[in-house]
Parts: sequence; structure tokens; C-alpha cells
Amino acid sequence: MSDVRLRKPTERTCERCGRQEQWSADSWRVVEEDGERLVGSLYCIHEWDIDGSFLPFEESDVLSADA
Repeated sequence: MSDVRLRKPTERTCERCGRQEQWSADSWRVVEEDGERLVGSLYCIHEWDIDGSFLPFEESDVLSADA
């Protein structure tokens, strides 16, 4: 039996200004490195590195208990 699982991105980086964010329970949060927040540019229109090459659906083979 084949099981389809929805994958969600957990990290993203702006390709223009370098802002880095991680998903935390209910929203995106800016990454902190050595006590400094990696916020990038205040005026950047962020272009995230999540694009058409990200595949949100993952297929995995799951053995049924009845088999």
C-alpha cells in the first residue's frame, strides 16, 4: 500500500537579502545566530528559496498490518 504524505518547508532563506526564518509551531520566526537575528534588509521584497523544485507530496510504501 502506498501512503502519500504532505511535506511542509521548515526553513527558508531570502535569495536577495539573506534573511533566514524557521517554522515554529504557528508562524515563521527569524533565525538567531550567536545572539544576532538574521533579519536581512528591512525594505527587501523577500524572494524565498522555496520554489517549483520543492515537492510537497512524498510517497512512501507502507506495509499493511493485514498483509
